Amino acid sequence: QVQLVESGGGLVQAGGSLRLSCAASGRTFSRYTMGWFRQAPGKEREFVSALNGSGGRIRYAESVKGRFTIARDNAKNTVYLQMNSLKPEDTGVYYCAAGSSWFSQIYDFWGQGTQVTVSS
Repeated sequence: QVQLVESGGGLVQAGGSLRLSCAASGRTFSRYTMGWFRQAPGKEREFVSALNGSGGRIRYAESVKGRFTIARDNAKNTVYLQMNSLKPEDTGVYYCAAGSSWFSQIYDFWGQGTQVTVSS
C-alpha cells in the first residue's frame, strides 16, 4: 500500500508559478512510477506528467510541455510538479498517483488532490 498526500495548490494569477508536492508513505517509493493528473470542472481527468522510479524516463502532456517540470526525491519519498507560466486552463484539481510499471502507465494508488486555480 502507498498513501499519497498532495500539497502546494492555491490561487495564482495567469503567468504565475506554483510547486506541487506529493508525499508518499512506504519504503518502496523508488520502485514506483509517479504521475500527475488533473481534472477541471465538468471535464474528465487528464494526464499531466509522469516519471519512472529512477527519474530517467519522463513524459509530459503536450499542453504543459515547456512550462511544467516533474521531479522526485526518493530520499524524501516525494514527487514534485513545478508549474510555470500558468494559464487559466490549468485550473483544476491536481492528483498524484503511483504505479508499478512505467510501460503500462496504470496507476494503483491515488492522492486526494489539491486545487489549483489560475485567474485571468
